[in-house]
Amino acid sequence: MAELRCVVAVDGPSGSGKSTVSRRLAQRLDARYLDTGAMYRAATWAVLQAGVDLADADGIAKVVIDLELLITTDPAHPSISANGENVDAPIRGPEVTAAVSAVSAVPFVRQVLVARQRALIEESARIVVEGRDIGNVVAPDADLKVFLTASSAERARRRSSENATDHAATEADLARRDHLDSTRKVDPLQQAADAVVLDSTELGIDEVVSELHRLLTTRKAA
Repeated sequence: MAELRCVVAVDGPSGSGKSTVSRRLAQRLDARYLDTGAMYRAATWAVLQAGVDLADADGIAKVVIDLELLITTDPAHPSISANGENVDAPIRGPEVTAAVSAVSAVPFVRQVLVARQRALIEESARIVVEGRDIGNVVAPDADLKVFLTASSAERARRRSSENATDHAATEADLARRDHLDSTRKVDPLQQAADAVVLDSTELGIDEVVSELHRLLTTRKAA
């Protein structure tokens, strides 16, 4: 598989296992890995640092157009910096999490970051890209498109275990973000028409990775 050029697009809601699965699949394929959500989170962090009101689309756009963003695509060591500062930890905090849907909904933000994401994909011979608009917008010609999902209760369990947060509060926050991201006017979270839907509720990470590898191998051999 390592000798073949390929792009794998993994979409789905928060807590579905996209990040862990995508990183492990990338390692198995000897491919690069791109977490597009981290880019939106880094942009959100920069907006919050600048003190821009989340309702000020023009102010948000100005911050993002001037943002120096550097993201690594090594699946073993993914990392991101904004304006020269490593933001791996702060972009996962509650403040950024609460604001990222609002910043991501600004059309100009999506235009700028999608262009950067496509450039990173173009530079990579093999890459697994995960996010919420990959199959439909960022990489519509991907070799394999996957919509990874899980029950709301299981997604909340995973996320609350990961972040040591209250299960009920986490489930409510995931529902809030899912609603905002699936109803935004530009590039909403939705399954691509030609995506394979995989429910990971009852599956382990290794099982999901193996199934995606099987699907990709089958596609490339056809």
